[in-house]
Amino acid sequence: MSTPDHDRLVELTVHPLNDSVGAGTPKTIATARQKLLVLFLIASLPVVTAALVYFLLRPQGHAGLGQIITPPQAVGSSAQGVDLAGQSMRLEALRGQWLLVSVAEGACSADCEKRLFMQRQLHAMLAGETRRVDKVWLLNDQTPVAEPLRAALRDVTVLRVAPPALQSWLPAPAGTAQTDYLYVVDPLGNTVMRFPAVMDAAQVRLAWRDLARVLRATASWDGPGRPVQP
Repeated sequence: MSTPDHDRLVELTVHPLNDSVGAGTPKTIATARQKLLVLFLIASLPVVTAALVYFLLRPQGHAGLGQIITPPQAVGSSAQGVDLAGQSMRLEALRGQWLLVSVAEGACSADCEKRLFMQRQLHAMLAGETRRVDKVWLLNDQTPVAEPLRAALRDVTVLRVAPPALQSWLPAPAGTAQTDYLYVVDPLGNTVMRFPAVMDAAQVRLAWRDLARVLRATASWDGPGRPVQP
């Protein structure tokens, strides 16, 4: 049997649900939660991309060719390049697309032309996914590019970039050079993988398989074309 004092204590501890929630409605609470979720997903995308590359491409069940870059190397916020017309642009402007990047001297020797051919061939093998991947050629010196080569680079983004900016963004293992590799950069500007710049037919197929897997795995959040800037 309850006492009057007990009943009074119970009454004092019971509050309407609306008072504990506050003035927010279910709709505004749901909207706030959605915004928090979007912010969380945006912040976690670099980690997610790196994890996808690692778990999809590490040699378990297939002989992958891509070398995973851990941790991914972000493009410098102040790094700039200059196009062949002499116009400056921030390298961050390349974000929004996957990039297949080659580094070379402006003179572009026969070996350089082979590397550009490999870049073009690997890109073409992506077939329906080519709209999600841009070809980029970064020059590490001031040597002029010959006119015949310029004509062959009409669908390639060509920029001259200072070597220090290149070295921090596109790492090469000790004893090798950046020109020895094709680099893969994700849409957030992170360098996540590299391939040998010169490959035989079997290696090109392995590189294509590695890159195709990553593109399939990220298709849910990355579409073709760069987002329209507000």
